[in-house]
Amino acid sequence: MGVVPSRRKEITAEPRPQPNTPNNQSLDSSLVLTPPGTNISVAVAVCNFPSGQVEPIIRMGEQLKLLSEEGEWWKVESAVTGKNCCIPSNHIAKISHRWLYEGISRTKAEELLLLPYNREGSFLIRESQMRKGCYSLSIRHTNHASWDCVKHYRINRLENGWLYISPSLTFPSLHELVDSYSETGDGLCCCLKQPCFIQGSTSNFCHNLSKPIVVSKPAINWQEINSSDLLAEGPLPEDSRISLGLREAVTTYLLMTENQPLDDTLVKKRSRNT
Repeated sequence: MGVVPSRRKEITAEPRPQPNTPNNQSLDSSLVLTPPGTNISVAVAVCNFPSGQVEPIIRMGEQLKLLSEEGEWWKVESAVTGKNCCIPSNHIAKISHRWLYEGISRTKAEELLLLPYNREGSFLIRESQMRKGCYSLSIRHTNHASWDCVKHYRINRLENGWLYISPSLTFPSLHELVDSYSETGDGLCCCLKQPCFIQGSTSNFCHNLSKPIVVSKPAINWQEINSSDLLAEGPLPEDSRISLGLREAVTTYLLMTENQPLDDTLVKKRSRNT
């Protein structure tokens, strides 16, 4: 489904404070924005090595320490067994923010999420192989009538840099998208519950990662909302119940329907109510 680009100016998300506190594997610790110039990532094996009948030295899903990244064969050390060896670079995926995977295919995303350590709501985000600058969200879904499966959702990008799965809900960053869909599925097969499990990741990432400051806002009473606040261009006051994402979604919707005759709109609304 196409989307009319927003006329609003591009809004850049500000990095969140990062006090020095111990980190853990919860979803919240994955939502911290990385300051510019900081490269915080971990690597994971996406294949057994060696493959075949031989007992693997490195198993799929194990966290790896990169000892050397020269050429097509990288030297790694398993965080699970402590063994080190040289393996093909395409057997390795780099991960940042605990859930953003670099350079893995749809098939590999499914294989990782279907490992027995994961459960319904386990997820990862990967760079799209087909559309530059876009992403795909992969979620493990439990179907009690059959085997578990993995659902995929394309994350599109507007011209102003905002991201969306559904055009009615847009976000300034992947972190905001993950934060929102961890609270409500809102069109997905289920809520995001935890990032894809990584073996040996009890203390993964640098210790300077911490839980972000999360502000939970109460439900909006639309009778108290002034329409001019939704359409304004200026910054929002700190106590506003309107988020930038909501304002962007309303603006995008109005742009998509501005050329539609009012009579057609009323007829559609009446038909839905009958």
